[in-house]
Amino acid sequence: MRSTSAVSVWTRCAPCSSADRRRRGEGGTTARTRVRLYDESMSGPSLSSRSSLAARLDALPFTRSHLRVLTGSGVGWALDAMDVGLISFIIAVLAQQWSLSPAETGWIASVGFVGMAIGAGVGGLLADRLGRRQVFAITLLVYGLATGASALTGGVAMLLVLRFFVGLGLGAELPVASTYVSEFAPAAIRGRLIVILEAFWAIGWTAAALIGFFVIPASEDGWRWAFALGAVPAVYALVVRWGLPESPRWLASRGRIGQADRIISALETDAALQRTQAIRKEPVVEALAVTASARMRTLWAPEFRLRTLSVWTVWFCVNFAYYGAFIWIPSILVAAGYDLVRSFEFTLLITLAQLPGYAVAAWLIEVWGRRITLSVFLAGSAVSAVLFGVADSQSAIIMTGMALSFFNLGAWGALYAVTPEIYPTSLRATGAGWAAAIGRIASIVAPLVVPVLLARGGAPLAFVVFSAFFVIATVAAWGLVDRRGKSLDDR
Repeated sequence: MRSTSAVSVWTRCAPCSSADRRRRGEGGTTARTRVRLYDESMSGPSLSSRSSLAARLDALPFTRSHLRVLTGSGVGWALDAMDVGLISFIIAVLAQQWSLSPAETGWIASVGFVGMAIGAGVGGLLADRLGRRQVFAITLLVYGLATGASALTGGVAMLLVLRFFVGLGLGAELPVASTYVSEFAPAAIRGRLIVILEAFWAIGWTAAALIGFFVIPASEDGWRWAFALGAVPAVYALVVRWGLPESPRWLASRGRIGQADRIISALETDAALQRTQAIRKEPVVEALAVTASARMRTLWAPEFRLRTLSVWTVWFCVNFAYYGAFIWIPSILVAAGYDLVRSFEFTLLITLAQLPGYAVAAWLIEVWGRRITLSVFLAGSAVSAVLFGVADSQSAIIMTGMALSFFNLGAWGALYAVTPEIYPTSLRATGAGWAAAIGRIASIVAPLVVPVLLARGGAPLAFVVFSAFFVIATVAAWGLVDRRGKSLDDR
């Protein structure tokens, strides 16, 4: 009978140079490397494609367990989108009820993005240290409680404080969720699954549009009920914390091989695959960085410098154009002479076009690849933005708005798919989080700049500026690495 045992030993590596130690965030003259050896009978079959945990993950078909990870993360994603979408409708109402100035409404929109910028950077670092699932659950709890408390606010000052905490949770959650799903997904369909995850954003935004159309105008306190519904994520955090597994890639990167193996074995059982023992006597892949400071430095190492600059540029430009446009669309329509209910109806129709945008992007991303798909959808967004800015009839507003929604959200899907792929496991969440954080800076600026643009040149000028940002993002996308069909880098 063949027996298999796992033996853990500690070895000391040769003295490292000080430059090597600084790069990895290590100290001392030597580094201890955990090596896990698998002692198996030489008579057993060897299967090279199963010689690592990563290879086993990539070899899996799509299973019910993958679906549970995708939908579990997707529901959290949709609840995020619902919160972000609700504020655009609530601003339009509060501007009338509280007689707010354009500067005050701009700050209500922007202060959440201040929190999101901080949350994205800190959340990514925490997810690389504490784990993906743990940070995901904490972020849901933070922004769910803050959104629910917003229903009780009686003035601008308290609303601004609560919106900051909402942003703190939201900013950390989005890059962590995309990293989490990408680390479970098989290589052949990884990009498609991340675009589908991002499609939950359309579901959440559509829910926000429905609440904006039916709930907010129903009574003077309709906006309070909308905020109360936004507290649902606080409850859902419990589902995430105890209902979803931790990322096996992250566990393996922390030396917790046994836990990672059990999770992958469960996935293989779900796929009705019989695990074939392999002859494996290789060390765990060495992490590129093991401390927060080392991770930040590695983002700008020669290997990652161009992709970091490119992905930060794309995130900044897409955030500026998206939030500048979509946060203000209801208010822009009201300013154009449409009543509140009518403007919300137009926004609902425009929002529905996000779903086919995601569907087409999810298909193309595994056919054309990441860079081409992203750049095509960004270019389409640039053209649609100009057309929407000069639309002067109901049909033109709806059609060009739907085109902008289609291309812009398809681009978002491709961007979320490519971002975690361009970094290795030891700094994946940090890289994705900081890209999102840079994007949130644009989200802070855009709602404050839009009133100035509208005052000087109206909607045509504002949307020409948004189009210019989409063009810059289109060019920057070509500096990204396309890993279509390839395994993730597990260093």
